[in-house]
Amino acid sequence: MGWVENVRIPLFQVDAFTAVPFAGNPAAVCLLPQELPEALMQAIAAENNLSETAFLLPQGSQGEVPHYGLRWFTPTTEVNLCGHATLASAYVLLTEVHPEAERVAFSTRSGLLQVRRQGDRLAMDFP
Repeated sequence: MGWVENVRIPLFQVDAFTAVPFAGNPAAVCLLPQELPEALMQAIAAENNLSETAFLLPQGSQGEVPHYGLRWFTPTTEVNLCGHATLASAYVLLTEVHPEAERVAFSTRSGLLQVRRQGDRLAMDFP
C-alpha cells in the first residue's frame, strides 16, 4: 500500500463547540511532518473512527500568519469541507504550535480558510 516507514505523527483529539470535556463535536487533528499517501491518511481516519480526522501539513507563513495545507477524512472518505475539524485544527495550532499567532490560514479543497482569535474564542469565515 506504500506506507511510510518510521514516521511519527502527533495526534490530538479536540472537542469543538464546547468548553466542557467530552461534549461538543470531537475531531482528530494530525500534524504531519511530511506529505502522506492518501490511503494512509484514510487508514488513520478509519482507525480514529471519529466523524472527521484533520491532516495538517505546514506550508510556511504569509507574513506573520502560519499557513497549512488541510485535508479532512471521515472513516470512509475524504470530504471537501468540515467546520468543526477546521476549528479543532486552529485550536491545536494556536495553543500548541503557534501560541503567539493571532490567526492561521489553511489551503483546502474549498479554498483558503482563516481562523482568528476573538477574545477567548476562535472565529472562522466560511466560504
